[in-house]
Amino acid sequence: MTNAQKLTLVRVAHAAVFIVMTISTVAVLYAGVTGARGPWLGVALFMLAGEVVVFVGNGMRCPLTTWAVNYGAESGHVFDVFAPNWLMQALFRTETVLSLLGITLIVLAEFGITA
Repeated sequence: MTNAQKLTLVRVAHAAVFIVMTISTVAVLYAGVTGARGPWLGVALFMLAGEVVVFVGNGMRCPLTTWAVNYGAESGHVFDVFAPNWLMQALFRTETVLSLLGITLIVLAEFGITA
C-alpha cells in the first residue's frame, strides 16, 4: 500500500471519528435539553469520554494527525482535503462547548436542580 493510500485511509478514519463524535455531541445535548434518556446516552457519553482520554493522552493533539504527517499530509492536518483548517477548529471548539453544556444539563437534572 502506498503512502497516498495510507493517508487516504487515515483521512477516512478521521472523518468517521468526526461523524461519531458529532452524533455523540448532538445526543448528549439533546438529552440535556429534553431530559430524554436511554442506552444511547451511555454510549454517547462513553464515546465523548474516550475522545477526551485519547486527545489529552496524546498531548492535546489528535493521534491521527501524526499518522497523516508520516504518510505525507502537506499541511500537517488530517482533514486538509475535506475542510479548511479554520472551519475544523471552529467545529472542534463548538462541539466541545455543546458537549459540556449537555453534560452540565444532564448532571443538573440528575441532581434535581433543573426540570
